[in-house]
Amino acid sequence: MSDYNRRLGQYGENLAAEFLIRRGCRIIDQNFATPYGELDLIATNGDEILFIEVKTRTNVTYGYPEIAVDTKKLNHLQKAIRIYLEQHRLQMNWRLEIISIELNKLKKTAKIRRFSIDH
Repeated sequence: MSDYNRRLGQYGENLAAEFLIRRGCRIIDQNFATPYGELDLIATNGDEILFIEVKTRTNVTYGYPEIAVDTKKLNHLQKAIRIYLEQHRLQMNWRLEIISIELNKLKKTAKIRRFSIDH
């Protein structure tokens, strides 16, 4: 991954964390690495734990950010979630979400969309 993509991803994760906090969530972990990939953000909202995959783009030439989360990625995320829950000995209700961020560099704005994924 290029340094630019890494910085863009981190910027998007920071925006997503702020977005969630403004909606009453509490970030409890981030960038949790597993053999199946990384869990970008982990938050709680009431008695539920949220696992958030953040996708950030500066244009939609290759599709909207959320399109990058395909079936293979979803399977890997679910395996990573199981590892997190086991390692932290958590037995809470959980939900997988995607936060899609489209940045407009000229206007210095971000369009943020949030999707819940059934498991």
